[in-house]
Amino acid sequence: MRKYWIYFGAVILVSFTVLGLVGYGIYQEKPPLPSRVVTEDGLIVYEGDDIKNGQNVWQAMGGMETGSIWGHGSYVAPDWTADWLHRESIYILDRWGMREFGAKYHSLKNENQAKLQSRLAEMMRKNTYNQSTGEIVVSDIRAEAMVEVAKHYHDIFINGNEDYAIRKNALTDQSKLDKLTAFFWWSSWAASTNRPGEDLTYTSNWPHEELVNNRPTGDTIVWTGVSIILLLAGIGGMAWWYASRREEHEEFTAPDNDPLLSSASTPSQRAVLKYFWTVAGLFLFQIIMGVITAHYGVEGNGFYGFPLADYLPYTVTRTWHTQLGIFWIATAWLAAGLYIAPAVSGYEPKGQVLGVNVLFGALLVVVLGSMTGEYLSVMNMMPDHLWFLFGHSGYEYIDLGRMFQIALLIGLLLWLYLMVRALKPALAKKDDQKTILTLFVISSIAIALFYAAALMYGKHTNLAVAEFWRWWVVHLWVEGFFEVFATVVIAFLFARLKLVHLKTAGQAAVLASTIFLSGGIIGTLHHLYFSGTSTYVLALGSVFSALEVVPLLFVGYEAVENYRLSKKKEWVANYKWPIYFFISVAFWNLVGAGLFGFMINPPIALYYMQGLNTTPVHGHSALFGVYGMLGLGLTLFALRGMTKNTWDTKLLKHSFWWINIGLFAMVVISLLPVGLMQTWASVKYGYWYARSAEFLQTDVMEVLRWLRAPGDTIFAIGAVMFVLFVIKNTLGKGKTS
Repeated sequence: MRKYWIYFGAVILVSFTVLGLVGYGIYQEKPPLPSRVVTEDGLIVYEGDDIKNGQNVWQAMGGMETGSIWGHGSYVAPDWTADWLHRESIYILDRWGMREFGAKYHSLKNENQAKLQSRLAEMMRKNTYNQSTGEIVVSDIRAEAMVEVAKHYHDIFINGNEDYAIRKNALTDQSKLDKLTAFFWWSSWAASTNRPGEDLTYTSNWPHEELVNNRPTGDTIVWTGVSIILLLAGIGGMAWWYASRREEHEEFTAPDNDPLLSSASTPSQRAVLKYFWTVAGLFLFQIIMGVITAHYGVEGNGFYGFPLADYLPYTVTRTWHTQLGIFWIATAWLAAGLYIAPAVSGYEPKGQVLGVNVLFGALLVVVLGSMTGEYLSVMNMMPDHLWFLFGHSGYEYIDLGRMFQIALLIGLLLWLYLMVRALKPALAKKDDQKTILTLFVISSIAIALFYAAALMYGKHTNLAVAEFWRWWVVHLWVEGFFEVFATVVIAFLFARLKLVHLKTAGQAAVLASTIFLSGGIIGTLHHLYFSGTSTYVLALGSVFSALEVVPLLFVGYEAVENYRLSKKKEWVANYKWPIYFFISVAFWNLVGAGLFGFMINPPIALYYMQGLNTTPVHGHSALFGVYGMLGLGLTLFALRGMTKNTWDTKLLKHSFWWINIGLFAMVVISLLPVGLMQTWASVKYGYWYARSAEFLQTDVMEVLRWLRAPGDTIFAIGAVMFVLFVIKNTLGKGKTS
């Protein structure tokens, strides 16, 4: 094991060193926030504070949950960066066309269009930021265009827009609207202005917009090729390694009886039962919010004729939908940890029950408090000086206000304390479980500490920097160390059932974690290709995110092994459905994280696909398919240990298949076709068009969005059956403390 731990430590050290250096570079090379924006005649268009305060207005009203910036956010409203850039460009071209040729741009002959378009590209791509004065200088025609485009956005947020699922009076304060549009303009300026001394924009020529010569860079194409070559090489190397180890697998004789059947639940384990009831409730509530959010995509601000958006707008339902997903999955995993810790050590620390109950109370405060704050912030009911602390952060997946983020971090640290104190006696022993317990503790420490990345941005942090830290949470916290935690927990549970050797399980867990993290940590950067970062981010992100996929393509081995374990002895049938949920984790790891993940990860793919419906294809099949299924599996495994009664599994059987079939139908029948059609539109006409109402409201796209209903319905029915099963088999069957 010594060499395995050396490899593991080396991967962690090297990867975070690289990530730290990249972060330092992002701080140094981020798109500048000007002190003011002025015309060539010196007239002030925007003060610098207008842009910073406009970013705050955008955040407080829901930020990424209403449209997107630089491709990151929600999918019904436009990407404000691409939309502003196109509207500003067309306004200028039309003005030039009328002045010089007596007709608007699209009515001109090709040669006249080319002349004007070339002039526009030269003007827009020229960097007029003066580092010494901090000013950006724009031409008079551009300043005029900025005023006119701003009027369009004023109308959207004051009068509402059903195609964008934006309610009437979403924002009415004229001063705030002026600042909001200043921020939108700045995001498009960074996307269309060359970096100093380079022939590419701050966002590496994203979005695709032919009018300003925003096309894929050479780096985007070359590093796509390199990433695919490395993916193939990695698959070949992994296959070779698997083949070389086939003879190392030793047969293991399972016991004749369930090793956990005679074990009695400790008081703290029984106290964890209410966590799993909460998981069931949050899971159901998340699905309800998801149904409403998806429906807003076809009916705008209504729900089958009822004006629901007046009371519960799209921005709120999508915020709650994404946030609840993280809450219930994390709750399931944390509860599983609290259940497993005393079982491992056979030791119940004094006051453990109190700690479990205090943590549960803190969880309720964070969940209910943050959701209330987000609602008040979006509905313009929160004072301006409180939104950052208690309202909506504006950043997807870390939507909580700062005080709730701090509270969540404190709760995670309390969970870590409860875990370590319960595991301490077992860690002191030098036996076969030492390896897997050590990795279990390492992953627990990482889960507790890495949410701190959510606190690394401030109220006025540059968007490029805030995005860097946001993805630390979304990728490293959720996709990285939760993945390690999952690997360890599944291995340990099978070891506790004495279906595999503890020593073998520990070695496999360390090795699997090392392989995954070797690509996964630096692979975080694939989210930041076009977020105001330099091209080395694109190179590193593409290469390591490709390597991240390699181990996922071999999870079929894990699924087969789990299925084989479920057949070993007759008593293992009691754990059939928890094991089946673990098998579905392996399936969705391959399909959702592997295939659908790599579909959008290469730079050239993400250049056209970022923020289209190909993203929720990956998001739903990976976040729920992998982590959600695992959360359900862990819930069932813990409940199986706590409730010694015989389960009636009819509901559970149907739930398993309905949830999996519904998820597959939702993704393949609706989201994937919509995303691929949007990709075609993005390649052919520009990214702005792929996200526009002109394209998304066509009859074909309307039908495809409605086709999500069957999959959503099947999935929801499966979820209801799961919740009913949990209630039926636990209510009154186990004490809570």
